[in-house]
Amino acid sequence: MGVFQNLKITLEMIKWEHSIFALPFALCGAMLAAGGIPAWHQLAWIVVAMVSARSAAMAFNRLADASIDASNPRTSVRALPAGLLTPSFVSAFVLISCAVFVLAASQLNRLTLMLSPVALAIVLIYSYSKRFTRWSHLLLGFALGIAPAAAWIAVRGSLDPRILLLTGAVTFWVAGFDVIYACQDYDFDRSHDLHSLPRYLGIPTALWIARFFHLAMLGLLVALVLVFGLGKVAIVGVVAVAALLAYEHSLVRHDDLSKLNAAFFTMNGVIAVVFFLFVAADTLLRK
Repeated sequence: MGVFQNLKITLEMIKWEHSIFALPFALCGAMLAAGGIPAWHQLAWIVVAMVSARSAAMAFNRLADASIDASNPRTSVRALPAGLLTPSFVSAFVLISCAVFVLAASQLNRLTLMLSPVALAIVLIYSYSKRFTRWSHLLLGFALGIAPAAAWIAVRGSLDPRILLLTGAVTFWVAGFDVIYACQDYDFDRSHDLHSLPRYLGIPTALWIARFFHLAMLGLLVALVLVFGLGKVAIVGVVAVAALLAYEHSLVRHDDLSKLNAAFFTMNGVIAVVFFLFVAADTLLRK
């Protein structure tokens, strides 16, 4: 099998297109930092950094979970357990993605370069968290939640505590939908001693916790609007996110997870893009 075919399979394995989950929130952080559209070279390297970091994290996760995936009927068809890729190829992909991320950080400013190993450690360590804590959902959320703060640093060269409101919002958003996603592995996690909120609390209670996480997200988004003095357009964006989250939760019930993939993959991409568009419009209209 050629390198390009392996690369295609790897990109399919890590669901490369789902970089859209966190990228819009990173772009929100960049636009808030710049008070408008950042310099084009900053935008370009922020996108490269985001995509490469997520690619490294997802591929590393597949490596770390290869034996677990092989035991789970739902995931046994993934590229590594199915033998479509070798661990050495995926390891090389992880290393190259990490190198690209560090390169992107070096093209932004000194602080982003200095913090790049910290960012990589956060996004990679998550892969092992399900082995020792039921709160792994929040760790995953934080791994994506640092994106807006990182983008702010990329533009300003320093950190403003106000942007941490968006970090918190993304953390709870991702944690909420990861709890929902984990419900489908309730039986497997119990039988293989893996930690998750559904495994310990049951699916009905876990879904209520996911709702609480998403309410916390909305509260933090409201705080973000107030602290940055954003206008009515951004407020409409928060309302739109609330409506989309309500619809997402309506798709999943404790006794019917058949629409879980629609809730997880489709709606979360829409939520991220919608919020970015409203914040971007509000920021540009206020200039």
